[in-house]
Amino acid sequence: MHAWRVLTITLLVALVAACASRDKAPSRPDRDGAPGKRIHASDVKDAVPEPEPRARYGNGPTYEVWGRTYTVMPSASGYRERGVASWYGTKFHGRPTSSGEPYDLYKATAAHRSLPLPTYAEVTNLDNGKKVIVKINDRGPFHSDRIIDLSYGAALRLGYVDQGTARVEVRAITFDDRRADRKLPDDTYLQAGAFKSKDSARSLEKALEKGRVKKVDVDRDSGYYKVFIGPFRQLVDLEDTAARVVELGYERPHTVRR
Repeated sequence: MHAWRVLTITLLVALVAACASRDKAPSRPDRDGAPGKRIHASDVKDAVPEPEPRARYGNGPTYEVWGRTYTVMPSASGYRERGVASWYGTKFHGRPTSSGEPYDLYKATAAHRSLPLPTYAEVTNLDNGKKVIVKINDRGPFHSDRIIDLSYGAALRLGYVDQGTARVEVRAITFDDRRADRKLPDDTYLQAGAFKSKDSARSLEKALEKGRVKKVDVDRDSGYYKVFIGPFRQLVDLEDTAARVVELGYERPHTVRR
């Protein structure tokens, strides 16, 4: 084969390969690490603790990883522990956490092996005194020498991104001790859905009633047929009902005033 033909074929192969490489979507990184976009610790806000029902996913009562069985705690009340924290970043960014929420490396979240999902916790770096409040919505770390795995953002707040690990204290923030006697205004309801179609609203109403959710009604408001549950007089009743709706496979209803 003439040299010029060899050169032409070689150039064509290289051109096709280059185009294929350019058109191919970038793959996820094989190794974990910090993002290319560096942010300041002040850009990462504390998670805001609020009463939530247990997530539909990731709450056991037991699960197995790498041949080892882990038990999920029945409650986070009173939990406080000291140990080593690590962090995770780009490899998992955008992927579902164990609770089903997408992992956002820039938010203050964390992974824990046994606390209920979600649990809010205050994490303190014992070497420098820095603190961050995180929402625990994932499982891990599965290394026996670590007690919690923080998001990149949370680790940045605590000042140990470059070191990789830090000695921390983790203290759970719970609502169990004060929710039972917290009273609500008489016009407090849960809204389970809003539909253009009345039939769709009625269908949800019947499904909730079949699932033993009480005091469900449909009302037309601002052009939508809305499905309400309530009213509620105490926070504990509202939270238990919201948890029941989630157990039935629906999104958590939000609190409204009517």
